[in-house]
Amino acid sequence: MNPQGQITRRIAQRVMIGHVPVGGDAPVVVQSMTNTDTADAEATARQVFELWQAGSEIVRITVNSPEAAAQVGRIRSQLDAMGCDVPLVGDFHYNGHKLLAQYPDCAEALAKYRINPGNVGKGSKRDEQFADMIEIAIKYSKPVRIGVNWGSLDQAKMARMMDENARLAEPLSSDALMREALIQSALESAEQAEALGLTGDKIIISCKVSNVQDLLMVYRDLGSRCDYALHLGLTEAGMGSKGIVASTAALSLLLQEGIGDTIRVSLTPEPNESRTKEVIVAQEILQTMGIRSFTPLVTACPGCGRTTSTYFQELAQNIQRYLREQMPLWRNQYPGVESMSVAVMGCVVNGPGESKLANIGISLPGTGEVPVAPVFVDGQKTVTLKGNAIAQEFQAIVEDYVQSHYAEGGKLRQQDADLDQSTQHKTIPLKAL
Repeated sequence: MNPQGQITRRIAQRVMIGHVPVGGDAPVVVQSMTNTDTADAEATARQVFELWQAGSEIVRITVNSPEAAAQVGRIRSQLDAMGCDVPLVGDFHYNGHKLLAQYPDCAEALAKYRINPGNVGKGSKRDEQFADMIEIAIKYSKPVRIGVNWGSLDQAKMARMMDENARLAEPLSSDALMREALIQSALESAEQAEALGLTGDKIIISCKVSNVQDLLMVYRDLGSRCDYALHLGLTEAGMGSKGIVASTAALSLLLQEGIGDTIRVSLTPEPNESRTKEVIVAQEILQTMGIRSFTPLVTACPGCGRTTSTYFQELAQNIQRYLREQMPLWRNQYPGVESMSVAVMGCVVNGPGESKLANIGISLPGTGEVPVAPVFVDGQKTVTLKGNAIAQEFQAIVEDYVQSHYAEGGKLRQQDADLDQSTQHKTIPLKAL
C-alpha cells in the first residue's frame, strides 16, 4: 500500500493468453475450470459458455486422455460458433507430453498449457517429458502455467531437501520446508523452460496450498523472488461458506499487497449446482475491494427488529439476480454499467441516507412505518412507490436508468435533459406506472 491507500501492484511480465493479457499493467483476470468430461464436447462447450457468460475471462479444461485431447479442437470450434472467444487452457498431468504431440489440433486450439512439475514424469523421464511439452509450447507460440501443488510435489526433490535440511545447524520446520519446496520447484521449472527457449513473457507460475496462512507466506516469498506473472488460488478450498471465506481471506490479503495477476476461486459445488458460483465469488472479491468492476452490486441492510418483513430481502435478492442475468447483454450494449450501484434498504433509519449514496436506491417501509417507498436517483428523491408491485416498478426504474445513462450518448442526453419538476417528490400509485 502506498501512503494514499492505493494498491501498488507487484511488477510482473505481461503474458498474453489468447487475446487476454495477464500481468504487466493488465487488470487482475478471473478464471475458472470445467468439471465435465472433456471427451463430451457438447457438455464441455456448454459449461465453458456458461462460465464465460458469468464473466470468466479464461477457462481451463481437463485434458487427461486421448479421447479428451481429440475433442479439444471441436470444443473450440463450437465455442467460436456460439460467439464465445474465451481462451481455453489445457490442464495436463502424467501424459501431457504424449497428448500434445499426438493431437496437434489440441495443441493448436488451446491458448495455454498448464503443467504440474510434480506430475510430469518420474526419475530421468521427468526432465525429458517436461522438455517435450515446453518445445511444443514454443512450436505453437503458447504460454505455459507452471502450477505446483502441495499435494503433488516432486517426491524425489522433497526427499533431497529433507536430507539437506536435516544437516543444517538450524533446520527448517516441516511446514517451512514444504513451502520452500513449492517455491523452488516452480522457479527451477521456469528457469528450465527458459533454458529450453520459452521466454519469460510466456510463463505464469502458481504455488497452491489449501491453508490460508501457508498460501500467504508462499506467495509473498515467491513474489519477491521473481517477476513472472502469478496465478492465485487456494486449492481445495471446500464447499459453501467455508470455501468462500477461506478463498476470500487468502486472496484479498495478497491482492491488497499487490500480489497476483489472475485468480481462481476453487469452490466445490453442491450436487447439480452451477459451476458459475466460483466466477461470481472471484468477481465479488475484486469488486468489493475496488480493484475491478464486473456487475452492478446491491447494497442492502442486514435487517433488524424494525424489518420483520422479508420483503426488502426478497427485493434485494431479485434485483441482484436480475442485474447479473442482464450483464451478458449489458456488458457490450451499456459500457460502464458494471460500476453502477443500487441500494435496497429496509426502514427509515438508514434507508434514505444509504439510498442517496447509490446511483439508484429505494427505502422500503419498516415495521409499523407508512407503507410507501421513496426512490432516490443520483442522490435526489424522484418518486415514492406504494402498492403491491413495488418490485416490478423499481426494476423498471433501474432499466430506465441504465438505458438513459449508459447507452451510447445516454450520459450526454441525460445532462442536456431537464428533469420534469412535476414528477419530483410525487407519490405514484401502483396503477400509474
